[in-house]
Formats: sequence, C-alpha cells, structure tokens
Amino acid sequence: MSPRTPGNKPYEIVERALELSRADGCVVIADETSTANLRWAGNALTTNGVTRGRTLTVIATVDGKEGTATGVVSRSAVTADDLEALVRSAEEAAAKAGPAEDAQPLVSGVPHSADFTDAPAETSSAVFKDFAPALGEAFARAGAGGRELYGFANHELTSSYLGTSAGLRLRHDQPNGTLELNAKSPDRRRSAWAGRSTRDFTDVDPAAMDAELAKRLGWAERRIELPAGRYETLLPPTAVADLLIYQLWSAGARDAAEGRTVFSKPGGGTRVGERLTRLPLSLRSDPHAPGLESAPFVLAHASGDDASVFDNGLPLGATEWISGGELRHLTTTRHSAGLTGLPVAPAGDNLILDGGSDTSLDEMVAATGRGLLLTCLWYIREVDPATLLLTGLTRDGVYLVENGEVVGEVNNFRFNESPVDLLGRATEAGRTEKTLPREWGDWFTRAAMPALRVPDFNMSSVSQGV
Repeated sequence: MSPRTPGNKPYEIVERALELSRADGCVVIADETSTANLRWAGNALTTNGVTRGRTLTVIATVDGKEGTATGVVSRSAVTADDLEALVRSAEEAAAKAGPAEDAQPLVSGVPHSADFTDAPAETSSAVFKDFAPALGEAFARAGAGGRELYGFANHELTSSYLGTSAGLRLRHDQPNGTLELNAKSPDRRRSAWAGRSTRDFTDVDPAAMDAELAKRLGWAERRIELPAGRYETLLPPTAVADLLIYQLWSAGARDAAEGRTVFSKPGGGTRVGERLTRLPLSLRSDPHAPGLESAPFVLAHASGDDASVFDNGLPLGATEWISGGELRHLTTTRHSAGLTGLPVAPAGDNLILDGGSDTSLDEMVAATGRGLLLTCLWYIREVDPATLLLTGLTRDGVYLVENGEVVGEVNNFRFNESPVDLLGRATEAGRTEKTLPREWGDWFTRAAMPALRVPDFNMSSVSQGV
C-alpha cells in the first residue's frame, strides 16, 4: 500500500491510530519528510539524491492509582496495516511503566489547523534550479583561481501532523536547508569554510561564498605561529550561535533550581532577574521570526529534561531568555514550571541574539588593534555544568589582525570558555544576521547572531588541526 492510497494519508493514519487506542489518553505524531541533496568535491558534483520517509510516534497514557504512566513507540515506514500493532505496543509500554513524573492533562482547546487534511509538503531537486548553475559557475572560477571546492547542499521538508484524544488536530510544515562550502589549496595545506542556513535556496549565493573563501585562503598564504594564551578575539556569528545554542540547551529551570547549573543562584533558587552582560543584548526564540519560522506549538516525541509529551500542542509564542542583558526566562515544561514557580517557557526551535550595533564583521576587524579572527568552532564538549565551561577547537582558519588588517593565518587552538561568562565579558556586538552553526548544524539550524568582540578569549592550548 503506497502513502497515496486512500486510508494511508498522514491525517488518516493519525485518525485511525486514535480510533484504535484503548488507553486513557493518546497522542499521535506523523512526520512526513522529503529531502533533496547535492554533494561535490574537487570542483565537480559527485552525488545527488531525493528521499521520502514517514515516522509515526504513538504516545499512550494510562491512569493508575499512583499516577499516569506513558508508553512511547516510534516506527518508520508505517502504513495503515501496521497501525494496530504499533498502538498496542505503546499501550503495553505504558502498562509496564511506572507513573510519569511529568504527567499533566493533555493539552486541549487549541484551534484546528486548517490544512490538517491536506497532503504533505514535499521538496525535490527543483529546489536547486537556480542554485546548481550558480554553483557550477563557482566551480569554474575556483578552478581558474587555483582553489578546490568541496561541500554539500541539503534541503529537507517535514510535514508534522499532531492528533490527540483531547481533540487537537495540528499540522506544521518545516523547511530546512543547509549549505556548507570548503575551499582548499591544491596541496591541502590551506582550508577555509563557509556555511549558510536557508529555507529554499533562493537566498544563497555560491559566487559570494567562493569570493569570501578565496580571500581567506589568500590570508593563509602567510603562516604565523602563536602560543596559547588569552587574546582579543572576534567571534563570527556561526561561532556565537554554536555557543549560545548549547547555553539554551543547558538552561533548564529545574536543574537550575536544584543547584546543578550555571543558572543556579548561590544559596538556592535561580539567577532569573540577574544581569548577565553589560551590553544591551536580548536572546530570544520566536516561531514567527521572519526567515527563521518554526513550529508554533510543542512537538515532543519523548519526555526529557526540557520537553514533555504531555505538552504536545501547547501554543508557543516569542520568549525572551535574556532581555536587555538580564536573564528573564529558563526553559520549562508545564511540570517543571510548577516545580520551580517560573512561567511555562518551552525551548523554541530557533534562537536570535540582537541588541548590538549595525557594525559588520569587516568593520569590527578594521577597528581592531591586535587580535584574532575566528572562522568557526568544532568538537564542542562540556567540561563543568556548574559554570557551563565548554572546550573545543578552532577550525578552517584563525587569522591574526594587526592595525585593522588581517596579516596572516595562525595555528589552531583548543579553547576553554563558558558562553555565559563570554556574554559578561564581551565588549562589542555587531550586526545580527542569519547564520549556520558549524557544530550543531545537524540538529539546530535556525539562528541569527552578531559577531562578538571578547577582549580575553581563552586559547588554552595549541592544536595541530587544519
């Protein structure tokens, strides 16, 4: 039976699963995903492809004397013939589970999505109609200039259908595109990277990216060795995004209230209301942010520290995590909000830091006496949750700036820094622009960040990586 067969459409699968349920409560999420991609190496396309897929998640809730238990089962390539077994598996899992700590009444009273019964949105190779020829022209320019381009472009479109026994019928279409481009010298001794996040590939320019990378490879013709130490450092938007995304993931209210994180207040409670930076910066998530749109309601396929399956369908609005430099919210589910006394604030699916100046990164470089300009960060890992100390590596180009000009490439470093501490020490924030995180781009792509100037970024040791 094909996905187009009557009775096998996504909304019909959701409705049938709810009808089959014998549990006290049921949540069903059908995710229909299509992808299109291009890959290239050495200034030539190597592969391309288009895929389709479906994942169905059934969440059964069973009430008992000690509380409500949940069972969650997800499977791919589900058709109408597979439904009953899947629903029964979720119910059996709930029957064997103990009471769920995060149990809440299922969300109700949310207006239905007008397009709930429509066919899923799909992407195809047509998304690259204008991009692919422009990429070919970039290959030609790179080859003539002695550069080799490597990379990939991926476009994904997911239609999520959410139905519950409490009456919710919601649907969201999420496009997600990423472009990563590496330029290398023929001897592979010089490398530069650029990335872009896009909804539809109409706003990415391979020629401009190639020109940016050519400039960076030119900088790298002169090599300067520097020791570990603290340096004035310009962090580009992609690096700022990687650090602050991890900060958002670490901003759970319950962990903070229980004294386990950087957002815990000495002596008890949280740091909500405390000023974290002297700059008038605001860090926010907004499902309606232009170009960064995300689901306007909770889609939780499992419960965890910052998500609850009981919150599925809960409407999401704009949330300011930091406002004017002051910590305003920590991430909460309805359950953890009740435990901590803080407002309900589920983690969003985009992240925006603004409130800086309109200064470009090039202008920030021009205003630098002596410092480092990074390209991106890599292999970021947590060292100490109490301070949110992170470690990681620089990659694909660290450049020395002297008297407002880039004078050469320096060696890579391992760094040790806390994003919370960095915000407190930053002395300048530039223009906010849409960016692609390098480290977390497989999981979190919708971000807009400024470049940051940090007077004493801690390069803790020298790294031999490229």
